[in-house]
Amino acid sequence: MSQIHKKVKEKLDDVGCGFCLAKWTQVTLHLQNGHTHSCHHPDTHKIPLDELKNNPSALHNTKFKKLRRKEMLEGDRPKECDYCWNIEDNSDKFSDRIFKSADSWSLPSYKKIKKLDWKENFNPRYVEVLFSNACNQKCSYCSPNISSTWMEEIKVHGGYPTSSQFNDLENLAKVGKMPIPHREYNPYVEAFWEWWPELYRDLHTFRITGGEPLLSKDTFKVLDYIIEEKNPNTNLNLAVNSNLTVPDDLIDEFIDKVNYITTNNLVKTFVCFTSTDTWGEQAEYIRNGMGSFEKFWSNCDKVLSKCEKVNLTFMCTYNALSVPNFDKLITEIYKLKCKHWSGDRYYGNAIVLDISYLRHPPHQNVKILPKKWGRNIKKQAQFMDFLSKKGIGVDSYYKAFTDVEVDKMKRIYDWFISDISHSELMRNRKDFYIFFSEHDKRRKTDFGSVFPELLEFYRECKNA
Repeated sequence: MSQIHKKVKEKLDDVGCGFCLAKWTQVTLHLQNGHTHSCHHPDTHKIPLDELKNNPSALHNTKFKKLRRKEMLEGDRPKECDYCWNIEDNSDKFSDRIFKSADSWSLPSYKKIKKLDWKENFNPRYVEVLFSNACNQKCSYCSPNISSTWMEEIKVHGGYPTSSQFNDLENLAKVGKMPIPHREYNPYVEAFWEWWPELYRDLHTFRITGGEPLLSKDTFKVLDYIIEEKNPNTNLNLAVNSNLTVPDDLIDEFIDKVNYITTNNLVKTFVCFTSTDTWGEQAEYIRNGMGSFEKFWSNCDKVLSKCEKVNLTFMCTYNALSVPNFDKLITEIYKLKCKHWSGDRYYGNAIVLDISYLRHPPHQNVKILPKKWGRNIKKQAQFMDFLSKKGIGVDSYYKAFTDVEVDKMKRIYDWFISDISHSELMRNRKDFYIFFSEHDKRRKTDFGSVFPELLEFYRECKNA
């Protein structure tokens, strides 16, 4: 057990066994449908419009969330945070309650929050915001509340005929997550801009997600606000997600504004998060609407070449379709790291491969594959480890892939070989065939020609 995290746990438990600073210091704002949550483990909840009338910070400081804070300050454990309670009660490991509270955007606020009345508003230090669901891609595992092109397809063809009726709009409507069309008035976005001048000065980390942020005027409005000479926040870690496949004029405007911000040190750091789940034509299939993978890769290189102080992180949602060709992606990211390596800049994580495994929808995660594919996953982890030891730079001192990057790939193998019930496996495999056969009909794609390595398995799934 880390001594630092042990001390943090003691400080938190001194207030209450359920006390977690993230309930105050962190927020994700889903402005496209008016939902919010602090920490990614609890589900989102609806932001009541009447609470925003006199308090735009109710985007974060909802009455619902304040009642959860009250429970924490009075020694109780909010039910919605049971992910952490399960870890703490059933193992000797630290939960995210400890890790998030120990982070640099949380721990400095400990004394203030400890003394704060639960009814008081608090400006979060770590903010993620989705301005709209506008997106030019409809990734196979995504959702209409995140992607406008997914929404357009489902409105025409309905949900996919899997066992769960994947992406059926009725389910979104039931939980109040239907997005406000991005061309219509959005009261949640209006409230955000009312709150923004006050929120901005306290921010430690601000990240714009989507949808596709470069298709939102609000993303560029944030960048323009920072560019104004009176508005630097030199303690701010700024990040923007982008699939980097939007029209050239938007890419160029983004690069110009970000380069100005970083060159003039108006923020502390800037990270561009982009996404691909494998290499080439197979990546294009997963991320329908991507267009030319070569153009995507060229734009990645363009961002790095023109913005010398920008870090680029590849977010890879590793899934069943990633497995056949993922070693090619590892190779090309290694080459990109070598090309743009420049000593201290590289060691500041200029280029990062951030791999997470897909859990939902279950019909596309790696666990549906035959066990023989475990060899490929294991070899890919070993390949990253090999390149890490090979190093980068003239003296090979710097690791090509950090231990964190490599360990994430290793964890995917560990998860792949973990148990799954036979009935669940057969249901997910059947849904795999149903989904992608329907995918090919709707999107004029051809699974077999793009994934010849998986064609035999695909046919077997038909009879699962």
